[in-house]
Amino acid sequence: MIEWFYWLQLGVAIVAGLLAVGFAIAKRTPNDYTLGSIVLLGVLLLVQMIVAAVQPALGNSPTGSLLEFWMYLVTAFLMVIAGAVWALVERSMMSNVMLGLLAGSIAVMLVRMDVIWTVNGT
Repeated sequence: MIEWFYWLQLGVAIVAGLLAVGFAIAKRTPNDYTLGSIVLLGVLLLVQMIVAAVQPALGNSPTGSLLEFWMYLVTAFLMVIAGAVWALVERSMMSNVMLGLLAGSIAVMLVRMDVIWTVNGT
């Protein structure tokens, strides 16, 4: 993983989660801000897939389990898609709660992916 890109993804995930929870507390339904931040997180995960596929060829190989890393990455991406579809189908305040929990879960998964990639790194 590229460290600055990891921090960017983590920041977007945290902001997206706080934004969604804030809108849920305000009893608002999913809107462009909450869904847009989740879609941005999905795009960043898609870019991470490309980066993770290219980095080993450039000498930046993971020191942990490559299979475990990819399972976290693919699962996180699929969760974003499922969460966005759910928020579009069920337009209620609880969808924002779900988007907030989703973004928080993605943030935790990103931390785990970074640990897997750099488990023996400096």
